[in-house]
Amino acid sequence: MDICVSNPLRQCTLDELRRRTSAKWRVHPGDVLPMWIAEMDVPLAAPVAEALHAAIDAGDTGYAMGDVYTEALDGFAGRHWGWRVRPERAAIVPDVMAGVVEILKLITSPGDAVVVNSPVYPPFYEFVSHMGRRVVEAPLTEEGRIDLDTLAEAFRTGAGSGDARGPGAGKAAADGRGAAAYLLCSPHNPTGTVHTAAELAAVTELAGQCGVRVVADEIHAPLALPGARHTPYLSVPGTERAFSLMSASKAWNLAGLKAAMAVAGADAADELSRMPEEVSHGPSHLGVIGHVAALRHGDAWLEALLAGLDENRRLLSKLLERHLPEVGYGSHEGTFLAWLDCRGLGLGDDPAAAFLERGRVALIPGPAFGTGGAGHARLNIGTSPEILEEAVRRMAAAV
Repeated sequence: MDICVSNPLRQCTLDELRRRTSAKWRVHPGDVLPMWIAEMDVPLAAPVAEALHAAIDAGDTGYAMGDVYTEALDGFAGRHWGWRVRPERAAIVPDVMAGVVEILKLITSPGDAVVVNSPVYPPFYEFVSHMGRRVVEAPLTEEGRIDLDTLAEAFRTGAGSGDARGPGAGKAAADGRGAAAYLLCSPHNPTGTVHTAAELAAVTELAGQCGVRVVADEIHAPLALPGARHTPYLSVPGTERAFSLMSASKAWNLAGLKAAMAVAGADAADELSRMPEEVSHGPSHLGVIGHVAALRHGDAWLEALLAGLDENRRLLSKLLERHLPEVGYGSHEGTFLAWLDCRGLGLGDDPAAAFLERGRVALIPGPAFGTGGAGHARLNIGTSPEILEEAVRRMAAAV
């Protein structure tokens, strides 16, 4: 039986949101409108709240165990993408980035090159560099798509000049060393690009030719908006040696409930089995309970959310056209994050600084996303239409 769920983005007032104690509402002063970090302004989906309340009432707050997350993700993937998650090829991890690090430890060595498509999620740089691997950028096109020629150059040379945001960023040194791994963001953060099946097939063929191992961060996978369809990377032919990281955290706003899944292609399962057993201790038991409830029973809530995000991205286009026509916005295909090209405003490399200082609205600065980020800012549209309108008005007043 179909369950009608009202738009989750219209259910929380600004006063209610300001009582929250998470990072979004506590990093900046109270007069700042926070549109930065990837938290949505929504209540918990009812099935998630009910499952968590039941666990609390029962005192069920011990250690996580079992295959329930794998089973729930398998069911969700089958319903939405026609793809299966096999338990013998899956392992629970604390969160997606922790899983990325553990996978890269299995398939790369210190000093190896890891390719990313800039501009990209800042922790890709931070986590990869912290574990002693070198980030090599393969910038996206101006339209936010994967550039196969650029990617091929990064794969084949695979040596950068240290940190990808430093001198020589995005350029590879021709020393004959190939890249070891490619950290794919799918859907892409911050551009909201949903890679097509054909694009992913081309990436897979190129990676195979160059001997590059692919690790796909698919944390935003359930958030392909109307008009786009997410293709699970491991469903693409030729990805038997690849890995994927998935989680319910972004789609159901569960970042504080730690849990995620690492999934291996058919020929990479033995490597995944060598992940240290202690990694499985990191996920929260309540996190697993909440994520499982979302994946099993949260379809109706997710459908309502996606409709609300679709309304918000169309609203954002209208608001920018009215108040900030110099800002470029490509109406992203997935995620709840909008990538704004503010170079026409004359605010320099970091327009978010001006929006914060003069408009009291917080966005993520574009330069944090690496090459291609200068003059840009990332805006979170996972909020009410009223808050979104106020944010754009403040941004316009800051110019």
